[in-house]
Amino acid sequence: MDYDVAVVGGGPGGYVAAIRAAQLGAKVLLIEKEELGGVCLNRGCIPTKTLLKSAEKWRDLQSLQEFGLQADHIGFDFNRVAGRMKQVVEQIKKGIFQLIKSNKIDIRSGTAKLMASNQISVSNNDAEKQYSARKIILATGSAPMSVPIPGADLDRVIDSNQLLAMTEVPKSLVVIGAGAVGIELAAIFQSFGCEVTVVEMQPRILPNIDEEIVKRMALVYRKQGIKFLTNSRVMSLREDGCEVVVTITKGTDSQEIAAEKVLLASGRSPVVEGLGLDEVGIEYNYKGIKVNNKMETSVAGIYAIGDVTGQVMWAHAASAAGGVAAENAVGGNVTIDYKAMPGCIYTTPECAVVGLTEREALEAGKEIQIDKFNFAANGKAVSLGETDGLVKIIADKITGHVLGMHIFGPHASDLIMEGALAIQNKLSVKEIGHTIHPHPSLSEAVMECALGIYGESVHQVKRRCSHES
Repeated sequence: MDYDVAVVGGGPGGYVAAIRAAQLGAKVLLIEKEELGGVCLNRGCIPTKTLLKSAEKWRDLQSLQEFGLQADHIGFDFNRVAGRMKQVVEQIKKGIFQLIKSNKIDIRSGTAKLMASNQISVSNNDAEKQYSARKIILATGSAPMSVPIPGADLDRVIDSNQLLAMTEVPKSLVVIGAGAVGIELAAIFQSFGCEVTVVEMQPRILPNIDEEIVKRMALVYRKQGIKFLTNSRVMSLREDGCEVVVTITKGTDSQEIAAEKVLLASGRSPVVEGLGLDEVGIEYNYKGIKVNNKMETSVAGIYAIGDVTGQVMWAHAASAAGGVAAENAVGGNVTIDYKAMPGCIYTTPECAVVGLTEREALEAGKEIQIDKFNFAANGKAVSLGETDGLVKIIADKITGHVLGMHIFGPHASDLIMEGALAIQNKLSVKEIGHTIHPHPSLSEAVMECALGIYGESVHQVKRRCSHES
């Protein structure tokens, strides 16, 4: 055998799997057809967060007077904003290359195809070479989903990759889809002065997020200037000069909206085409490759991780699954558990969730207790001038264990780890609430919310609420 482990795909799942396998003593081959770091680093997580930081700083400049400050002739150069985004991506990419090199992992550039359960063909231009490996890990990720809308192939109708490649802010943008990707990009470009309208088929935006949190988020986004059309369907797209006319129906009503660009953000689909899955006999469907909790596919010796499995499409989920697959590929026996998998939406403010929503807990027949704590009652949030949002904790009424934590507010993506740790380790709300938190800090909002389950919160008037199945 040429290698102990071959990994197909160099994104946050693939390169983590490769490094972990190498750490465990395996000889590893990593195959990537485009750019190391995958969508997350090059066209997703890192670029959007870099843009968001620039957008936040621009918002701060516009509200200087609230902090007793003054500045004249402020403005932004979006070309330079985009330039910084590229610099950040390249800096991180260099770091990953160094990690790959230091772990003595071989890299091959090209398109991989399975020839057998331990054989891979790699094509690059006209050249093709085959490699053998005892174990293979598939980490090919996902791609923007195509939509069956007439006019979706127009030049001014773009996906998230194309939007992030722009060096100028469009004057107007219609976003089709109100999931995490659509909402994040809508918020970023609205911050830079783009007129944004989001169209969503479902009754509400972010359909997988706790309903109460979403209501608060929608209010804040509308206040920021984003327009939402829910329960609405895009019927067609057509060009009219330098704009795209979007025909939208809601029930029996119809309207047209013209925009400079239209963003297709209706989801992502796993990249399985051309992998040779049928030839080898790996089970899969339109949702992705079927795996068990060890990340094993239906063919012995072949694993699949990340977006290509269609299970949990977060970069950190791919990394976690990569570690599990790598350990099992070199003889381990570990499993993955998604019950404490946090999810984050990077807007201003942020949204972060982990565990069950209120509806999910009730549908599961749980007897629950709930408390909420507003950031407006948190000293650190008031001093920052970032008081929008709240913390919501759902606890088991009998055991006191945290079932779910949902945060909309400043630094929610950092604060959510208290919830993830609690759910993973079956901690109670009392254990969170009775742990001393620093003052002043945003984390006190989590503590106060936990204390509020039993009516012990000092800095809120409203008592806890409970539901029984």
